[in-house]
Amino acid sequence: MTTSTGFDIRRIGGRIGAEVLGVDLSTDLGPAVVTEIGSALLEHKALVFRDQNLDDAGQLRFASLFGELTTAHPTVPSVDGQPNILPVDGDEGIRANHWHTDVTFVRTPPKASTLRGIVIPPYGGNTLIANAAAAYRDLPEPLRELADRLWAVHTNDHDYAAPRTEKAAEHRRRFVSRTYRTAHPVVRVHPETGERGLFIGGFAQSIVGLGPSDSRDLLRVLQSYVTRPENIVRVAWAPGDLVLFDNRITQHYAPDDYGDLPRLLHRVTVAGDVPAGIDGTLSHVVEGDDASHYTPAAA
Repeated sequence: MTTSTGFDIRRIGGRIGAEVLGVDLSTDLGPAVVTEIGSALLEHKALVFRDQNLDDAGQLRFASLFGELTTAHPTVPSVDGQPNILPVDGDEGIRANHWHTDVTFVRTPPKASTLRGIVIPPYGGNTLIANAAAAYRDLPEPLRELADRLWAVHTNDHDYAAPRTEKAAEHRRRFVSRTYRTAHPVVRVHPETGERGLFIGGFAQSIVGLGPSDSRDLLRVLQSYVTRPENIVRVAWAPGDLVLFDNRITQHYAPDDYGDLPRLLHRVTVAGDVPAGIDGTLSHVVEGDDASHYTPAAA
């Protein structure tokens, strides 16, 4: 599809994902182009921009077109001298080898995330992104009606796999250096499109009102709909690529399948709003604070 401003959008997945062709993100993008990219993001959930070769300043400039930026992370250090950029460095033990939505353990998770490929292994190291709205639509009606009423507690402090290296262990210690627990609706209403999506993922550890065993079982059933192959797009990286995805209605996963090879991405996230359930009830903090050092309240 060719947009009115002259760039092309090519679907790369049946239910999620598109490549944007004919846009140079290093240039000053006019308001009409930004609006059309934003509309494409709402429709396709994840957009891939190939061969952009941005530097840190260019990535920050592009991400800021979609709203105020968060700092890098609530607990993990940023790139030196760049408080808004998180290094996703496989060599440092930062391997998101589980399905998740970014930073859902705070009350106001990011609206959108940008990832930029810097060092890419010759094999493996892809990123999988899933459509949580399609997953919700796939639910059988009785399960959908149940999910509509559920709330889940998300936390950064839970049982991770044992770190394999001292670097990974240090990253884990930093990640949980401040504990956050936040209750979010299991079904989130997208603030712009009104779509309903399953708002769960790896940080969702318990269902409010249920014990640990029942919580795990129910979350596993709901998560299985998110990770159906038809709801996923796989992004194979090349250095210079940039991916923009809607963090309010997707999950993503970076398989740890590249051995000891280096892999480095830089992440910049756009501040979001407080999630709302289907009755309008907003998420609330269970433990910790509102993470105002990390994310400003979005307008």
